Amino acid sequence: SRSHMMLSVIVTSENKINRESWYGKLHLVDLAGSERASKTGSSGRRLEEAKNINRSLLALGDVINALARKDKHIPYRNSKLTHFLQDSLGGSAKTLMFAMVSPSDYSVGETLCTLNFASRAKQVELGKAKKNFNRKKGKQKGELQKIKRLASKLGHALQDEPPKASSRSRPR
Repeated sequence: SRSHMMLSVIVTSENKINRESWYGKLHLVDLAGSERASKTGSSGRRLEEAKNINRSLLALGDVINALARKDKHIPYRNSKLTHFLQDSLGGSAKTLMFAMVSPSDYSVGETLCTLNFASRAKQVELGKAKKNFNRKKGKQKGELQKIKRLASKLGHALQDEPPKASSRSRPR
């Protein structure tokens, strides 16, 4: 194929009783194969497309290498592809990859590169998948409880002592 293709499905769920919310993501990604310009004779716009595809695949390889080495810095932002897939490549995700190769003698170089890439990807340990809670709703609920507590304390404080005149609250 001449480009990457991504289909993302995001499913959210909410417990109506306790208002807890969580989500899950499924990214189906079909990566374009790397292309050697010398073999295909590409030029012009097709050559630029091939360069961009190769750059994004190189960035993905860099991320996979950094994850396999357990580096402190993972270069997710070096490509739109890796930045988009950041939460799927590391953290609490599970990733499955299929490497497609050609049985043709003509493509032995690309086949070896693909198999080496798959071998490096296999070395990455992502850890245990976790439930993804929807932080916004949980955060909003926590903030709402905090506001209620503060309002309650303020109400009690106002009942116990009369309001004081402030020098800052002058009518304009």
